[in-house]
Amino acid sequence: MSNQVEYKWPPISVIIPVRNEEKFIGQTLQYLVQQDYPREKVEIIVVDGRSDDSTRRVVEVIATRDARVILLGNPKRISSAARNIGIKAARGDIITFIDGHVYIDSDQLLMNTAILMNERKVSVLSRPQFLDTPDNGFFQKAVALARKSAFGHGLDSTIYLEEGKMVDPTSSGASYKREVFEKAGYFDESFDAAEDVEFNYRVSQAGFESFSSPKLAVYYYPRNNLRSLFRQMTRYGIGRFRFLRKHGQGISSGALILAVFYLGLILLVLLSILSDRLLPVAGIFLALYVAANLISSLIAALKRGMRYLLVLPVIYLTIHFGLAWGFINEAFRSLRR
Repeated sequence: MSNQVEYKWPPISVIIPVRNEEKFIGQTLQYLVQQDYPREKVEIIVVDGRSDDSTRRVVEVIATRDARVILLGNPKRISSAARNIGIKAARGDIITFIDGHVYIDSDQLLMNTAILMNERKVSVLSRPQFLDTPDNGFFQKAVALARKSAFGHGLDSTIYLEEGKMVDPTSSGASYKREVFEKAGYFDESFDAAEDVEFNYRVSQAGFESFSSPKLAVYYYPRNNLRSLFRQMTRYGIGRFRFLRKHGQGISSGALILAVFYLGLILLVLLSILSDRLLPVAGIFLALYVAANLISSLIAALKRGMRYLLVLPVIYLTIHFGLAWGFINEAFRSLRR
């Protein structure tokens, strides 16, 4: 193993919640089994949510070749439950979470995790989640560009941070010492999206700080069409409402603003049937959004190429409307209950 100093390497458990990832889970596991870290100190726990494809079979084949790979079942299917199953089965002193469909460009990820946790004297590490994978097509590159901007993601998130610094773990915590779960609890299984944000918020409230470093980066694949992007954003919107309902504050403010904007716009249009004076007000609100969208699209396109200006406005609209739609629908379901 390269570049090792005398150091007692802590055991690390990698937990991968999956469902229907037959195309990518094999590649993700290869990235992990090839990590430059003492073999006997690594376990890789794949928690499968009753996949309908060949995900389990792919994992089982790899597990027969490498005993560090462990396959567990997740009857509830959702990611929050999978995370809890993995935590309870894990034997490592450090527990880190990785999705089943990612690109990892370094074999030093686990080593950097152990070293930084020791050097910075922290119990939580935050991981940049860049979207710039080498396999991205044109649309995916545009989504990555949009999500990295303030208009497409927000100002308070640290998941695209490109420098090493201490951060609040809420938006990007990914690796934890076992003591964190003993103090902050487990993932809330009423969440089917944003469960990591909700958990990390409780981690922050429990007094834990986090260190974020590009040495820990894992690259996520952006959605490759508007329909799947809308579905993703809708799930995020649902998760943001549940977060707001549970905690009454925090990172859900962006989704709340979008929901209020769209509801207000619809309400103004409907009320304009009764009063023509309200229609210009609705037009002003709509014009302000269109202007902000086009200006943000132009700024982003200038960084990477004007060809992206063709798709960025509709990508921004899909992101915002998806978040608002999920948030509003979950709000109405909550009221009915």
